[in-house]
Amino acid sequence: MKRLSILVLCMTIVASLFGQNIPVSLQYTQLYDFLDEMAGEGYIHLNSAIRPYTRKQVAEYLQQIEERSTYFNKRQRQELDFFKNEFALELDTVPDNWVEWTNRKTFNLSLAQPSFHYLTPKKNFKMTIRPILGMDIYASKKGAIMKRWYGAEIQADIAHHLSIWGSLRDISWNGKAMLNSKYYPDDASKIAGARITQGRYLNNLPGVEYKESSYGGDFSDSKGGISLYTWWGSIGVQRENIAWGDAYYSSNILSGHNPAVPMITLNLKPCRWFEFNYFHAWLVSNVIDSTAYYVENTTKGVDYEYRPHNKFMAANMLTFSPVKQLSFSIGNSIIYAERNVQAIYFIPIAFFKSLDHLLTKGLGTENQNSQVFFTINTRNLRHTNFYATIYIDEFSASRLRKNNPEHNLISYQVGFSVSDWPVKDLSLRAEFTRSNIACYKHSIPALTYQSNSYYMGNYMGDNAQNIYAQLAYRPVRGLKLSFTYINDTKYNDYSYLRRNKSNPAGNISQTIAQKPFAEKTYMNNTFSFEALYEVFQNCYAVVNFSYNDARGYAPKSTPIASEDRGGTNADGTARVLEGTALENYYLSKFCPLYYQGKNFTFMAGLSFNF
Repeated sequence: MKRLSILVLCMTIVASLFGQNIPVSLQYTQLYDFLDEMAGEGYIHLNSAIRPYTRKQVAEYLQQIEERSTYFNKRQRQELDFFKNEFALELDTVPDNWVEWTNRKTFNLSLAQPSFHYLTPKKNFKMTIRPILGMDIYASKKGAIMKRWYGAEIQADIAHHLSIWGSLRDISWNGKAMLNSKYYPDDASKIAGARITQGRYLNNLPGVEYKESSYGGDFSDSKGGISLYTWWGSIGVQRENIAWGDAYYSSNILSGHNPAVPMITLNLKPCRWFEFNYFHAWLVSNVIDSTAYYVENTTKGVDYEYRPHNKFMAANMLTFSPVKQLSFSIGNSIIYAERNVQAIYFIPIAFFKSLDHLLTKGLGTENQNSQVFFTINTRNLRHTNFYATIYIDEFSASRLRKNNPEHNLISYQVGFSVSDWPVKDLSLRAEFTRSNIACYKHSIPALTYQSNSYYMGNYMGDNAQNIYAQLAYRPVRGLKLSFTYINDTKYNDYSYLRRNKSNPAGNISQTIAQKPFAEKTYMNNTFSFEALYEVFQNCYAVVNFSYNDARGYAPKSTPIASEDRGGTNADGTARVLEGTALENYYLSKFCPLYYQGKNFTFMAGLSFNF
């Protein structure tokens, strides 16, 4: 605690650059695309393995881009001016909006671009308040579904060293056509909205926890935090979605797909070529702890309300940039499920598996779940971005031998982008991800690489692959026309069963001895065209036409004990299905009913501030 006090004191007294250390939502895709384009041109250097960027970072990037603006075409110049207006407070001025009440120096109240901005004359206090409002409508031959949300957010910065922010969104899905209990008669239908996005479904929609409803699904999303910062780093407490690993679609390290979790964060960037990031997070296990419960008084006596098992995560990432436009990162993490937080995992620069051995090995108990990951990213060739990521969930050198049938639990991802070449304002992106059997899983349910039952890495999970490609054209400021192809393929579906410790001959885990990517159980091909226009800051109008073909497949091999071939019977025994019944089982397990089979879907939406 004494060391922490010294760190806080030092960060408070050191002079800093202007700006707010507030994260920029990962959903602000137009801004992230612009920064990526500028990095590909060589105008700025991005550490895109760590996102979201902060408003302070973005303001600095925009200033650097401004210095190279003589090389811009008309659209790029307008984009720069547009984003500078969005980050006006970070640039020590108030924004210039359409219908407004302002004195041009200290405040701006806008109606057409609903927001309030305030800046003190000495620029030592800055505040922004914005309403949140939006609606998306989906329509296909299966019916219509409406998603609507509303709320507000506030951001404040004090004395260039303390940032405080918070937001609340109330969100609901509504659509009798495919969301009510008529189509979902099982017990899971109590969480109706989960019929679109629940954790077991393999799609990249944001993960949430729904409240019960009969018409669709409701949930609220409250995010925020507090951060103490200076020019060389920050420390804070926040609940935000984060993404680690260079990826345009879904990272295999931390994709931000799961519901946001509360965390303590630390960022250090003392020089141009080195950056360090660390967090300790409180996850949601969705696993009942039979020894932890409340006693509730009822008319029939007492009921026992069992509590979920504790689940925590610590992770760090060290990023090195020996030359401009080249970065490589190395990091590790651990999921642990002790009754209480372990202070040892608050050591930021540590190899967590070694600390885990210190705590558990001498007891002869199962270790906690640790991971190691590496990324490399290069933009040294102008107009391009090449990247690769390796995520190691479990590794043993002995598994590399030919006489060992077991496989290491590894996920890898490669991708690239080309922008403004050979045609100006045109970009191409492609990304390929493969994850081995049992990657992200664990033999102890409370230790999986999940929160709220959503994978924290790539949403396809283990024994799966994902292909993503997008061709985009930006003819004018704020308008993005894109054609996207996505292929999701899931292979044999296994639980991770460990080797039998009580059987001397059971020295092999049958699960990870299976051949990966052997037999398909599910595949979904999606083709889409989207027109997205940012009318003004954080106001999106979008139209999307998509075609998808989602199918289940029936493996023909003999199932093993850990393989799911049809769920369980009422008595808890494994149910084994075949043929069409098994195909339908996998389709329903991995894909919501609305997208099963062949579908043409139209979506239109308008939103203020996401």
